[in-house]
Amino acid sequence: MSTQRTVLHLDLDTFFVSVERLMDSRLHGKPLLIGGTGDRGVVASCSYEARRFGIHSGMPMKMARELCPEALVIRGNSATYSKYSHAVTDIVREAVPVCEKTSIDEFYADLTGMDRFFGCWKYSGELRERVMRETGLPISFGLSENKTVSKVATGEAKPNNALRIERGTERPFLAPLGIRKIPMVGEKTYQILRNLGVRQIATVQDMPVEMMERVLGKSGRVIWRKAQGEDPSPVMPTSERKSISTERTFRKDTTDVEHLRGILIAMAENLAFQLRRGNKLTACITLKVRYSDFDTRTLQARIPYTAADHRLVPKALELFERLYDRRVLVRLVGVRYSHLVGGGMQMDLFDEDEDRQALYQAMDGLRERFGDRTIVSAASLGARTIGRSNPFSGDAPLLLANRHQ
Repeated sequence: MSTQRTVLHLDLDTFFVSVERLMDSRLHGKPLLIGGTGDRGVVASCSYEARRFGIHSGMPMKMARELCPEALVIRGNSATYSKYSHAVTDIVREAVPVCEKTSIDEFYADLTGMDRFFGCWKYSGELRERVMRETGLPISFGLSENKTVSKVATGEAKPNNALRIERGTERPFLAPLGIRKIPMVGEKTYQILRNLGVRQIATVQDMPVEMMERVLGKSGRVIWRKAQGEDPSPVMPTSERKSISTERTFRKDTTDVEHLRGILIAMAENLAFQLRRGNKLTACITLKVRYSDFDTRTLQARIPYTAADHRLVPKALELFERLYDRRVLVRLVGVRYSHLVGGGMQMDLFDEDEDRQALYQAMDGLRERFGDRTIVSAASLGARTIGRSNPFSGDAPLLLANRHQ
């Protein structure tokens, strides 16, 4: 007989808000909005007090202020949030056998087999208490035999609580909940199901799986299984080595510093675009230089979680200046982003320059349609072959002034 799975899902409650309150106790009990502070800014996070006015993440800040004029608006600080995220990550990883960090404030842990030694419910509660004691941050968790049910249970346990779903009770637990509670059901899928008259998970549970597949394609079958409380997906152990990278070996070794900088800017920009496209953030950048004698040097730096060109490119150039030996020809350069987590859009919502965020969105849209090198900064113009090939490579890319100085 196979061992019954036990999956723990942990989620820090209103993470950005909780960090701000930890630093300033006067903010407790008050409606808080965190995000871009201008009228064109967007709410990245809001307190439960603000949610009572109908405010939610992703809402335009101007609308949120109209709904709750007395709300305090705070511009987020990615460096501070990154510090606390790392602190919680260290605690969780030390405490569980297998940990999957899915965003800066969310974790899965596989506790299968631990019941015989500890009791998973008791152990999870002790871990929650430890996180709160050592960081001061509220955290909720759900416990069940799979990732989907545990994640939904965490949502039902909030704020600052815990919920266990016993084996065999997954289906009735899910049945009365709204379909948006199912992971994978985004706005588009939600509207399709609503147009079919589907509002509760119970309705999906009673539908033939073939109908869900006809309406939603392959994802329909996956959503149907999740609605039944079934999810065989494993907890995937994540380590700080999870990364994306690119490198360039030159046809002819070079000491052309401007050319090298242009290549590095192109690499850093392209990898940043890949992060944003995958809704990912990086907390570590590594630069690699291989010289003509095959001596290879690397240098890395920890950074606040980001996916923004204007933060990553200067750091890449800074590492290059520290690493480069001008007396030796360069054979290869490379850039790697590691310590990746989900949540790219949320962290970007409180950037200090909403115009810059709009620019990124416009550039990324063009890259999605016409290829990664359709639009480039002037400094990286010489690096035409970085990233995926451009289906319109016969056309000159659209130039931008160097935005990173």
